[in-house]
Amino acid sequence: MRRILIVGAGQAGLQLALGLQSHDYDVTVLTERTGEEVRAGRVLSTQCMFDSALRTERALGLDLWADRAPRIEGVGVSVAGPDGARAVDWVGRLDACAQSVDQRLKTSTWLELFAERGGRVELRKVTAADLQHLAGSYDLVLVASGKSGLGSLFERDHLHSPHQRPQRALAAAYVHGLAPRSEHDFPAMRCNLVPGVGELLVIPALTRSGPCDILFWEARPGGPADAFDGLRDPAEHLRVTLELMRTFTPWEYDRARSGVELTDAGATLAGRFTPVVRRPVGELPGGGAVLGMADVVVTNDPITGQGANNAAKCAAGYLAAILAHGGKPFDRDFQQAAFDGFWATAGPVTTWTNAMLAPPPPHVLDLFVAAGRHRAVADRFANDFDDPTDVARWLLGPAEAAAYLASVTAGG
Repeated sequence: MRRILIVGAGQAGLQLALGLQSHDYDVTVLTERTGEEVRAGRVLSTQCMFDSALRTERALGLDLWADRAPRIEGVGVSVAGPDGARAVDWVGRLDACAQSVDQRLKTSTWLELFAERGGRVELRKVTAADLQHLAGSYDLVLVASGKSGLGSLFERDHLHSPHQRPQRALAAAYVHGLAPRSEHDFPAMRCNLVPGVGELLVIPALTRSGPCDILFWEARPGGPADAFDGLRDPAEHLRVTLELMRTFTPWEYDRARSGVELTDAGATLAGRFTPVVRRPVGELPGGGAVLGMADVVVTNDPITGQGANNAAKCAAGYLAAILAHGGKPFDRDFQQAAFDGFWATAGPVTTWTNAMLAPPPPHVLDLFVAAGRHRAVADRFANDFDDPTDVARWLLGPAEAAAYLASVTAGG
């Protein structure tokens, strides 16, 4: 029986661990917290998972919240105009529903399920020196957490890492009590773009106490919405969130007028990080190699909502690669090839995300305006969150955008 070590117990690490376990691999997961500690702690992320990523969970019987999580049927875009009103406002319909499940709920449940099925869970902090000591006891070591400096094992890929500093200051709050935008509207993830200020994403979600909404500010550093550094009081975090909504996205603030409240004492999160791509094969101090997973090696800003989706697809791809490899050694060539399969999806996501962090060029604004007039444009944008490889065909370049708009216009 082949022995696999996975460092980290998030979406990618646990999904892979459970998948390997179902195929009778001997899997050990190293993590710093128990399932109960994760469940009772502070929120870990924002997330919205689309159908192709959810299918990787369903294939393993791990989509455990489909009957409770709010159905996300579309993706909406609003752009604030100079007068504070919406210059653009539309929503595209997804071909298949998305969902958002609080990672505290998901990963704690998965971790406990892995242990119940006989998986080995060790609670410990892990350093690069620890991995050097452990690696000799396993056929393959995967790093799914960058904590304790483990990310430094993986060399920066300068070609795909144009940013030297954070591009957004991030602040999330999980809330109850947000009203629907319209009784005629269908539930959607809402992307509100405020030029010069940043973006507000509003995501229907499921948390420990039931359905909720995530209010997520992506503030331009140094701008007026970059207002969360040093805030430790969750109530003050919510107050600032709502005040920014009142100022910059009053159409979303109107939904909170009847009163919203945090879902729990750990329902807020703030921080910032620099987007970066790293080489997937990490070299241990004394020799040997480990394979990086998901955002350990491809860290994108969450503006395109792809973090959990990338993690699920990485886990699914690595699982398929490991199973197909049989009894052969998991050498550096195998590790690079496994990552290359993941990069086929993660690469387009990285290109799209970096483009979205910049001020939208004229051809993108033209497409946003056209989406308000043509349902096909709005729907295509929405479904590209499920299949980001489509973005380059029509959204990223002015020539491709012009050709697509011409085809839409010609078709009526």
